[in-house]
Amino acid sequence: MTFVAINYISCQPEFTERFEYLFATRAGAIDKMEGFRYMEVLKPASAGKPYLIVSHWEKEEHFRAWTKSEAFLKGHRRGFEDIAKAREEGRTPPMTSDFQTYTVIST
Repeated sequence: MTFVAINYISCQPEFTERFEYLFATRAGAIDKMEGFRYMEVLKPASAGKPYLIVSHWEKEEHFRAWTKSEAFLKGHRRGFEDIAKAREEGRTPPMTSDFQTYTVIST
């Protein structure tokens, strides 16, 4: 079976261009993680809907190891910095995230 993690990212309208740039220039840290298969970044067809970051893994344990790794922090550093800066300035964070996980039972 394959384990899938989907991160639903909601962006403030003025942040969508920056968000897409972050993925276009990503560090690629996830690509070297044990058990990682592939990732898809889905842009919503309608404004105001969340982006979906879909990562496929051999096992849930591999995904959990990724989220606790230095590589995870490296891969997300710029986005985390954008959020921290907004909070420091008293602004709404430019994006929010909601993770959901799944096991593939059919393809």
